[in-house]
Amino acid sequence: MSLPKIVETVLDDYLDLVDQHFPDIVKGIFIHGSIALDAYVDDSSDIDFITVINQPLTEIDAETLFAIHTVIREKYPKPELDGVYIQSPDFSKLSVNDRGKYFYYNSEKLLFGEYFNFNPVTWWILNNKGITILGNEPEAWSPDIQVDELTRYVRDNMNSYWKNYVSKAEQSFEKLVHLPTEEIDFQIEWTVLGLLRQFYTLNEYDIISKLGAGKYGLQQLPAEWHLVIKEAIRIRKGSRKAIFNSDRERVEQTINLAKYIMIECNKLENNVS
Repeated sequence: MSLPKIVETVLDDYLDLVDQHFPDIVKGIFIHGSIALDAYVDDSSDIDFITVINQPLTEIDAETLFAIHTVIREKYPKPELDGVYIQSPDFSKLSVNDRGKYFYYNSEKLLFGEYFNFNPVTWWILNNKGITILGNEPEAWSPDIQVDELTRYVRDNMNSYWKNYVSKAEQSFEKLVHLPTEEIDFQIEWTVLGLLRQFYTLNEYDIISKLGAGKYGLQQLPAEWHLVIKEAIRIRKGSRKAIFNSDRERVEQTINLAKYIMIECNKLENNVS
């Protein structure tokens, strides 16, 4: 699969800087997320990466690494690099939920701690659709995730994170409808397309992009939900054309759809055929 031109340009510069400053440390660079799903969206998608290193990074290394990311960010405000630096032996720990602590770059900061994106969804994408920029194929490094592990993780995530998220949204409904438009847009896109991705995984035993999940929802869900799904797709694409007449209506529809999707997902058999 060919990379979007801007993504290829950013990664070329990143590779040059990494090779210049860490010629003997970096052994692999892999892309997952929306780019690996062939669903890159200009001015919206990040470049989700995992960089494999052969030794721990020192504080001096971290300073150099942050300087590299700063150069890239200043030259290319979008898309943003978003990823982690991990030694190859540490991959084996991840399959037994020993996350460990790593340097990772997110939201213009180089941080050290537990990395939030180590989960079965990431490993599934990496093993099945990941893009190798440098080194061996990703399955040589990453944990082997079976379908039942993937669906169990998605179901658990839905019944913990998403259940709480939607419950809090209901409780703070009046506050939500008075948020700035861009914040409401974020909540709608995140909730509708995020839960539709889970709906897709539990039905199809695979991973799909946010936009792909929206289109799937239009195909699979009753017509009463199509308007709010189209609203989430509109936001994801960056279109300014309004669909709803009021923020109150679209927030209400988002919450109702979220509850509907969770009910439908929990009706599905937990077994994988």
